[in-house]
Amino acid sequence: MTGLDHRLDRTLVICAPPAAVFRYFTDPARWAAWWGKGSTIDARPGGRVFVRYPEGTEAVGEIVDIDDPNHIVFTYGYVSGTPVGPGGSRVTIRLEPVPRGTRLHLVHEFAEAAVRDHHVQGWRYQLSLFANVVTNDVHGDPGARADAWFAMWSDTNDASRESRLAQLVAPGITMRDRFSAVAGIDDLTQHIAAAHKFMPGLRLQRDGDARHCQGMLIADWVAAGPDGQPRGRGTNVFTVGPDGRIDSVTGFWS
Repeated sequence: MTGLDHRLDRTLVICAPPAAVFRYFTDPARWAAWWGKGSTIDARPGGRVFVRYPEGTEAVGEIVDIDDPNHIVFTYGYVSGTPVGPGGSRVTIRLEPVPRGTRLHLVHEFAEAAVRDHHVQGWRYQLSLFANVVTNDVHGDPGARADAWFAMWSDTNDASRESRLAQLVAPGITMRDRFSAVAGIDDLTQHIAAAHKFMPGLRLQRDGDARHCQGMLIADWVAAGPDGQPRGRGTNVFTVGPDGRIDSVTGFWS
């Protein structure tokens, strides 16, 4: 394809491993999850690409090249012919592993600058939606993850608590709040043990829905004393790594 002299470039980091990200270019159901119901893809060279946007606009293309989990190249144009017809532009998506997960590089090539500019905001939106769909899938239920953190804090059995910690948090976890400046899982283990020593019977639990966006999790909490009465409230902000483990926590007391 020649004459595509105008490029749209976008890059973002998705908090998930490349193999998990690339599934959304090869599995028709996952493809539809970030484009719209009825969208589908035949993940092979020459395979058909079809997008049906939620409001009904349809786009088609053909896969030029695919290398799982590294890159995919496909043509792209609208069934209506406006603003670009079928085969009139080309999309290249390349994935690169990075410590926070996957860096996605997108290049969309056009014959006309005005048509390129027409797609800038669309890709801002679509790639944000894509990152959320992927991380929601990879990281699972945000409420369950927050509940696991609070249950671990409330566990009075040292061996049980340490086992929970090993599964839930990254070895280099950091935690900051009004009463702690913790670095590393060993430091956190000792800090929680001290909390049980100096605040015996205190239990944490989630208060309301947890919220998740691209590896960032927010959950409100309430701390109850041995009598079940609230002793404090606050909010925790978690960052979750590409492997699903918590790698930092910042706590705010109300």
